[in-house]
Amino acid sequence: MRKKGNREKPLAAISLDLDNLWSYIKTHGDRGWEDYPSYFHIFIPRVLEVLKDLDLKITFFIVGKDATLQKNRRYLEQIFAHGHEVGNHSYWHEPWLSIYARKRIEQEIRDAERAIIEVTGQKPLGFRGPGFCTSNDIFDVLINLGYLYDASVLPTFLGPLARAYYFKRTEFQAEEKTKRKELFGNLKDGLRPAKPHFLMLPSGKKLLEIPISCTPLLKMPFHLSYLMYVARYSKELMRFYLNFAISLCMLTKTPLSFLLHPLDLMGKEDAPKVAFFPAMDMSREKKRMIFVEVLGTLAKHFRLVSMNVFAHHILREKESLVTRSYRN
Repeated sequence: MRKKGNREKPLAAISLDLDNLWSYIKTHGDRGWEDYPSYFHIFIPRVLEVLKDLDLKITFFIVGKDATLQKNRRYLEQIFAHGHEVGNHSYWHEPWLSIYARKRIEQEIRDAERAIIEVTGQKPLGFRGPGFCTSNDIFDVLINLGYLYDASVLPTFLGPLARAYYFKRTEFQAEEKTKRKELFGNLKDGLRPAKPHFLMLPSGKKLLEIPISCTPLLKMPFHLSYLMYVARYSKELMRFYLNFAISLCMLTKTPLSFLLHPLDLMGKEDAPKVAFFPAMDMSREKKRMIFVEVLGTLAKHFRLVSMNVFAHHILREKESLVTRSYRN
């Protein structure tokens, strides 16, 4: 039996995809994204304050274009100044990144990396594809650029349903729907492992994959945006579902990688242009309470850490397992 001390708890990684206002409306097919509207001046001070109150250090996956805009610079600098990590979330945040030629994919990742380093002074060691997109070309580029891990896989069967819901709230023409045909993944993603594992490429190279956590066995998502959506109908149901997911993770010894988004701390009064996003009819006060409650619940069962700390821990565990097997 594990002791109650924090050091004896299993680790859980906490990360936040720092999708900005312009990237949401671009993916949604709305006009005006070319002006790069931002809510960083609202969100980043707010989330840094909450994380400080919770005594948490997490990983922010940053979009490269945001790091090139002067109006965002001081807010992104605050992330590193507060002791948080940064990850690469592509340059243009296009969920159809996986359909591009390898050369263009490499340029996307390189450009984002350079921009992030220039602003934060920190080289990202991890990558998360926009819209959870993946491909062997993306993985191969990450390996060649020396990335420690990828964290793009969302191993759930519900991707097509999420995409259908999304399309229903847009007026996309056939061409735009085709471009977004892999948005939120496909049914095959539900067959992917829920535990961290090595991706084995045809070239023989391998890369650590840290999937975004879903409920083991059932493969149902429980990232915070999903929990917010459930909480709209019943907070008690949300609490039951969260604790059920945690219990399954503990029972199956599935390491936890928990995902956050900016809209998890923003209400309809903060960002009316993204009213199409689930749970945006909730106030910022209600979301903050749920945000704090969920992370507090996770902290009762896990030691919450950044993605780099988590990735190094997983790699040490796998190396130890191989060593033990070799000795036996």
